[in-house]
Amino acid sequence: MKNDIDQYCAQHSTGESSALKEIKEYTLKNEQAPAMISGVLVTNTLKNIIKISGAKNILEIGMFTGYSALAMAEALPEDGKIDTCELCPIHCNTAQKFFKKFNYENIINIHQGSAIDTLESFKLNAYDMVFIDADKTNYIHYYKKAMLLLKKGGIIILDNMLWSGTVLNPESIESETLNELNHIITNDNRNTNTLLPIRDGLMMCIKK
Repeated sequence: MKNDIDQYCAQHSTGESSALKEIKEYTLKNEQAPAMISGVLVTNTLKNIIKISGAKNILEIGMFTGYSALAMAEALPEDGKIDTCELCPIHCNTAQKFFKKFNYENIINIHQGSAIDTLESFKLNAYDMVFIDADKTNYIHYYKKAMLLLKKGGIIILDNMLWSGTVLNPESIESETLNELNHIITNDNRNTNTLLPIRDGLMMCIKK
């Protein structure tokens, strides 16, 4: 039923651009784990949040093949910028080719390497929005760092926070980490938050 509902929602939501369709098709054909790509429900949510909030400076932790980064770039104002972190050099090369092809190479800045190290180079209180969709075992670290990099009134979106529902009865390192983080965020008085059952769970936090 959940997949049917997701499909129904996607069918009744704004569709993907031709650029996003091309990235998705490439990912599905060439990547060993294509399911890591964000779906249209997630990217539409991100784009709407950007437009509603007026976010201009965005940080993405976990880029994969560039689908979500390009989607967010499509919603930015003309002076908007995205810093995106990605460990895998192959994914960085793939994404860069798409960004160049669709004229987003000057808007999206790729930082290749371990995000834990890369995040130390960014300015505190500099970002309007942070999107986290990287290795789940480091999510707690990413969240805590994102809160420092985010401006007052800024937004953090974390993907996969339901981990296919296994956060209800955690049995893996990933589900245990995400369950712990859900509790940490809910009890963090620096933000207001809502956990949304969109796709695999989107946690939205607004920094006070």
